[in-house]
Amino acid sequence: MIAALYFSKMDHSPELARHEDRDRFVLSKGHGAPALYAALAECGYFDREALFTLRRMNSILSGHPYSPSTPGVEVCTGSLGQGLSIANGLALANRLDGKKGRVYVMLGDGETQEGQVWEAAMSSAHYKLDTVVALLDNNGLQIDGRVAEIMGIEPIRGKWEAFGWAVREIDGHDMGAILAALDWADAPDGKPKLIWAHTVKGKGVSFMENKVGYHGLPPTAEELERAVAELSAS
Repeated sequence: MIAALYFSKMDHSPELARHEDRDRFVLSKGHGAPALYAALAECGYFDREALFTLRRMNSILSGHPYSPSTPGVEVCTGSLGQGLSIANGLALANRLDGKKGRVYVMLGDGETQEGQVWEAAMSSAHYKLDTVVALLDNNGLQIDGRVAEIMGIEPIRGKWEAFGWAVREIDGHDMGAILAALDWADAPDGKPKLIWAHTVKGKGVSFMENKVGYHGLPPTAEELERAVAELSAS
């Protein structure tokens, strides 16, 4: 989904990183920062070699997105539940300033257990923020276990629609479906959009798929070699 946004959908560039009409991305599930950093590096916001300094002292790449040190990062995130509120603020500021940029925000499914998400969802609909697009990364797992066991979030479609959102359900690993959903979300109909994406944690790496233990665990050297081989062969 991040690849679709940065390489196909969003209006952005390192040269116009502060252009007021740019599209913005808020990674509310800030622990997914390495995926964002990879996209930013590939887009030229900073040298790709910096990726190998992730979480090291004096690196520009913190464990969670930190806008003062990382070029291309719009806002600091990591305290779960806050990203949609930030996206609303950015969208309202664009409206007041007459700017055309859209705001995309990625939420984790476990993150939507946070009450602030629902206050923000209510606000998005109340203010008819149809330039706000939320992407729900629904892999069914969070750091403590299965989302359904920790605090169930179903019915997902019913809840978001009840809060005034338009919802589209997709396979989050199908690039065609992702791109089609992002185009669908352009509709200027006065409704914020939720792209409900079903995903698999650790997709493509056999020993990581659907394993909650790899939520924040770095692979060993042996596991890394095996994972890269599997991904390269797929």
